[in-house]
Amino acid sequence: MDERSSRRQRLQHKMKETGIDLCVVTQNVDLYYFVGSMQTGYLFIPAEGESIFYVRRSFVRASDEADIAVEELGSMRGFGSRLTQAYPELFRKPGGEQTIVAAEYDVLPVQQFQRLEGALPGVKWVDGSTLIRELRMIKSPGEIAAIRESARVIDIAYETAIKALRVGMPEVELMAIVESVIRHNGHMGLMRVRGYNQEIITGMIGAGSAAAMPTYFDGPAGGQGLGPASPQSSGRRPIEANEPILIDIGCCIDGYVIDQTRTAVIGELPADLREAYELSEAVMRRTEAMLKPGVPCEELYTAALEQVRVAGLSEHFMGFGGDQVKFLGHGIGLEIDELPVLAKGFRYPLQPGMVIAIEPKFTFPGRGVVGIENSYAITEDGFEKLTVSREGIAAAAAPF
Repeated sequence: MDERSSRRQRLQHKMKETGIDLCVVTQNVDLYYFVGSMQTGYLFIPAEGESIFYVRRSFVRASDEADIAVEELGSMRGFGSRLTQAYPELFRKPGGEQTIVAAEYDVLPVQQFQRLEGALPGVKWVDGSTLIRELRMIKSPGEIAAIRESARVIDIAYETAIKALRVGMPEVELMAIVESVIRHNGHMGLMRVRGYNQEIITGMIGAGSAAAMPTYFDGPAGGQGLGPASPQSSGRRPIEANEPILIDIGCCIDGYVIDQTRTAVIGELPADLREAYELSEAVMRRTEAMLKPGVPCEELYTAALEQVRVAGLSEHFMGFGGDQVKFLGHGIGLEIDELPVLAKGFRYPLQPGMVIAIEPKFTFPGRGVVGIENSYAITEDGFEKLTVSREGIAAAAAPF
């Protein structure tokens, strides 16, 4: 059985367990995950039987890419009757029993959902997003291999960036070097985010006070960006000597992302910032010791909070003030913000196949951000560190 067929079967098994008759998949990434194509349309996966991909555009390309039956979508006015013919046992239940249909409530636009409601009157709609995200949370060896390749490429870019660092270089120039290297090595040119109104470029390269500027992005370091229309990541501010340079970058190969952060400096960091960086590595080492199947995700976060509290740096951990984020790490894969989340309330036990980015960072307003981020695959007896870039504060040549 091929990988995508196995994914659909595992979803069908979960649907049966939860009483769902039919799952409608509409989002690009989920479509790609289940059928290998992200052409515009609706994928219908029944709890039993064969799936059908109804495509608006491009039918020709979807027919070539998808590994299941593909049909042209046509008019929504007659779509309900077509589905009834395709799945008579689901829409003609005895005794007037309602058909339970799940959709991705977390990403499905209201307008599109209302069209589906109009095409399928009388069914009961439920949220299927968690079902799908939990399925995607466990990666196959092939998925992990793609993330491993992204890690290899981002390491090339990181080393190139460190060699190019110089006083007076604008942050965005350093980011352009990273983007050029990864693009030439297979980066797709984008990294996908599931969260509403969340966007990501290639990550965030920020120096000094600019890196510590808060923004809307749900992460511990925002960056100044190029203006209100792009209020995150790198800006035009020149990089100065003896200030922290946060290099939080990613790469996406064949749809799968890596997420890593390193700290650099031209010259020397002030002693307190260096100590904060050393604490970030200490938090990472303690977290690594807990990366074993069965450990609840929230325990990794609470242990880090206690370690930081004892060190007296709680107010700077993962942001500052009201802009602190309440997590230590997150799942990665086809999107940068996958399950699980290392945060309070997330009781998922670590399982083999999970891939998690762990990012202990410290923000000092007006001065900068220091920290580290590695990505890990959970294995049967522990973890594999997927990130290959060297750790420690990368010291570029002194400006004298």
